[in-house]
Amino acid sequence: MGRAEERRARQKSARKARKGAKKGAKKTGIRRFFTWKMVLGYFLSLGLLLVGGFLVLYFWVDVPDANALAKAEANIYKYSDGSIMARTGKVNRESVPLSKIPKEVQHTFVAAENKDFYSDPGVSITGTARGMINTLLGRGKQGGSTITQQYVKNYYLSQEQTVSRKLKELVISLKVDQQMSKDDILAGYINTSFYGRDAYGIQAAARAYYDKDVQKLSVGEGAYLAALLQAPSQYDYSVAGPNGKRLVKQRWNYVLDNMVQKHWLDPGKRKGMKFPKPLDPRPVPGMDGQTGYFVEAAKQELYKSGVSEDELAAGGWTITLNIDKKKQKDLERAVRTQLTDDLKPKTRPVDKHAQVGAVSVNPKNGAIVAMYGGAGATEHWMNNATREDYQPASTFKPLILAAALENGSTTRDGTKITANTIYNGDSGRPVKDAGGNNVGFAPPNEDHKDYGPITVQTAMNNSVNSVFAQMAEDVGLAKVKKTATDLGMNPKAGGFDVAPAMSLGVMGASPQDMAGVYATLDNHGQKVTPSIIKSAVKGDQRAELPDTTGDEVISRTAADSVTSVLTGVVDKGTGTAVRQEGQAVAGKTGTSDDNKSAWFTGYTPDLVTSVGMFGEGEGGKQVTLTGTGGGGRVNGGGYPAEIWAAYMKAALDGQGSAKFDLDTDMGAAVPPPSSTSPTTPPTSESSEPTTSAPPTSETPTTPPTPTTTPPTTPPTSGGKPSTGTTTPPTTPPTTPTDTRGVRLKPPGKHG
Repeated sequence: MGRAEERRARQKSARKARKGAKKGAKKTGIRRFFTWKMVLGYFLSLGLLLVGGFLVLYFWVDVPDANALAKAEANIYKYSDGSIMARTGKVNRESVPLSKIPKEVQHTFVAAENKDFYSDPGVSITGTARGMINTLLGRGKQGGSTITQQYVKNYYLSQEQTVSRKLKELVISLKVDQQMSKDDILAGYINTSFYGRDAYGIQAAARAYYDKDVQKLSVGEGAYLAALLQAPSQYDYSVAGPNGKRLVKQRWNYVLDNMVQKHWLDPGKRKGMKFPKPLDPRPVPGMDGQTGYFVEAAKQELYKSGVSEDELAAGGWTITLNIDKKKQKDLERAVRTQLTDDLKPKTRPVDKHAQVGAVSVNPKNGAIVAMYGGAGATEHWMNNATREDYQPASTFKPLILAAALENGSTTRDGTKITANTIYNGDSGRPVKDAGGNNVGFAPPNEDHKDYGPITVQTAMNNSVNSVFAQMAEDVGLAKVKKTATDLGMNPKAGGFDVAPAMSLGVMGASPQDMAGVYATLDNHGQKVTPSIIKSAVKGDQRAELPDTTGDEVISRTAADSVTSVLTGVVDKGTGTAVRQEGQAVAGKTGTSDDNKSAWFTGYTPDLVTSVGMFGEGEGGKQVTLTGTGGGGRVNGGGYPAEIWAAYMKAALDGQGSAKFDLDTDMGAAVPPPSSTSPTTPPTSESSEPTTSAPPTSETPTTPPTPTTTPPTTPPTSGGKPSTGTTTPPTTPPTTPTDTRGVRLKPPGKHG
């Protein structure tokens, strides 16, 4: 062997030795556990473990008997004192065989919930996994279950959202799919599902929504009932808001389009179909009078707090309301004696259009102690106390002042807005922006009355539109809306646009909304949210109700200053009908365009009540109240104020007098400085204020001439006095009419 060959042999031997050494070396660190073979082994082991665990679960879990819903308990509703108001919860259900349900209607449910129902194994692994993950992450209820799984949940299990329940649902669904035919499962699902309106099963739903038997349902009607199952309360078209109506139509179209896709519905027939509007809800027997309104209002609060419709419908709840039996009787009596006894609908057709809603709230804790929803839930299903489709009108004006005070707003010439700032009160005066340009809005005053230069206090007393239209522009419309919604108005209510007309209160609002807003003012600016529920318990379970009192949403000074101004409305303005002997009262009247609504919302230190009167014609159409009771225009200072006064007098009887504790230096409740003489107001025709008057609740004039307060206008509400156009005296008072227990702020802290 030559040297070259010998060298190559040695090199080859060395390479083999290095390779062997490298192969025999031990791996260190985490790499020892994660070779590709080991990772594959881990996955196989995990898979075998899961399969084994599932097999154990499969043989361990049996198909149980029907759940408690088949033996549903009643829900008990109580007054605040613990006495029973009503029992509900008897299941309204009539099971029908699948043969009675038209085939196309059967297909609507499959198209809505589970297009592959007829071919699937009864479960959706991905949907179940997604549901368990969302449950673990606390994301609430999620879709994705098959019809078989939903039937199992409805019939065999509970509505609780837990991982263990979902695992049981999966196993039982597999067994049920093997033991029952698809038709039997579909029939069980359709007959056990909850459709809203206390209807269980398709037969009860057909009666509740279309007043017909199930075999007479059209495919369009069946598609609506199938769409309902996703959210029965939200998708009830008759009572849904604009967004709810949009969503249910969207769901309805989705169902029908799926039917076309599955060849269950002819495309030509589908194209010509129109949405079949359901009938208005008909109250459940036994829910007559105000009780039906209470129960429905309580249900809506529970739904918002997180209790599902299924959970509540299953029964077993004891729900104690804040309704005070005595105050409730006082409110119903006040409506009867001050209004309904005055109406003659058989001889005066306009009288049958009069609707009243009222809510009374404790400003310390937000408890709704009394509510009037209408003639009775079995006669008029819409709750007038919670409806938001009528304008609050001039009861919105105090919120404009609150926004001005909260934001330290000024007039166009830089004068700070207070109760004593002078504005031009002439009717139809064009509203101007900061640059002096017309904004295209010039609202008339009631009866087109010109007031000339007047203080904000006098403008509030007499509800002068032109003053508050200009003030809203001075403050900034967006700021006004923010303050209003912070106080408790619904920002999504119809007509609540950031536009000059906002100053007239043209948005929608309910008596409950306005009671909450004024309760927040009464509570010195700390938020009050009215609530009808005191507690709701089921065994060891207690519903988590939201807080009814919250943080400060406007400063105490701003809130108390508005209260002080509103005492002037009662003492010398449009609200004189509500004056109570020895009782401090603040409030505001309101009369909407075309007299379709009239309001009085007011408060004492201990109780807030909002009364709204609405003109409702056939089909819910808004109509005028003019002529109701045989009179002329119905102003807020007429029937609404009289109902308010009669109720509050009875409700507060025996509680003694109370005075407001106000932290303010302005408004009607504050006496003017004795050393200050009246200041001559400007006489220019400019639309903006140019100076501030001394602290007085009336309009000064030049020269001062002693006069007396002229009488109010003639009656306009069925022979009852209306104070909607009270003329103020022409000289400022020399002494305060009522100091209302005011605690004046120390010098240097005014604002």
